[in-house]
Amino acid sequence: MKFAVITDVHANREALEAVLAHARGQAVQRHAFLGDLVGYGADPGWVVDCVSEHVARGDLVVQGNHDAAVVSAAGLTMRAEVLHVIDWTRAQLNPVQINFLATLPLVQETGDVLFVHANAYKPSAWGYIEGREEAARSMRATRQRITFCGHMHEPRLYHLATRGVAGEFVPSPGTVIPLLAPRRWLVIPGAAGQPRDGDPAASYAVFDDERVELTCWRVPYDHDRASAKVSAAGLPDALALRLLGGH
Repeated sequence: MKFAVITDVHANREALEAVLAHARGQAVQRHAFLGDLVGYGADPGWVVDCVSEHVARGDLVVQGNHDAAVVSAAGLTMRAEVLHVIDWTRAQLNPVQINFLATLPLVQETGDVLFVHANAYKPSAWGYIEGREEAARSMRATRQRITFCGHMHEPRLYHLATRGVAGEFVPSPGTVIPLLAPRRWLVIPGAAGQPRDGDPAASYAVFDDERVELTCWRVPYDHDRASAKVSAAGLPDALALRLLGGH
């Protein structure tokens, strides 16, 4: 079965629509959303409704830190501009949408694959996979051989050999990568809704769990429109500009 693994949509309707359309062209049969459905972007209600419809059809979703923050602001240590967006986002959502975000699990598992927003060693603390050390810690924390994470907005692929040595590389879009055994793997597909690697195109991955192969993709979308909607909503200009440059 082919999964479209999509993360960090961040209320970006235009990006999600483009990614879902591209995934249909890849004969994807299921979707896994790795959290941060909301935050930063101008269409939180539409994105939540879209993902909830996918979940009703049997797709997978986990909670991200922005999703959790919208539900409860207690103890948040985010920057002032991010807290402003969280408050704005909460005001755009109805009780059903808020409840959907509140009841999302932190982790989903299927066979030899684990889906989580931040990491597998302490999902609720939202620690970043910033390099090989954190990636190896995450891979060792789960019985699954393959872990998919969001949270980091740049695509990256880590692997852990049986002798305990971790490696990493940046996957090339459109290149099929076999996730060979016995290595363990940690995949960060990159952000669909707010890329930060200098490329504004939406990022996501297709995983074939029968062939155990991964393909990462970059999907151009109308980021000018998405950026203009962020500005029109009165959200910080920096968030609108980020969509234009992918930074």
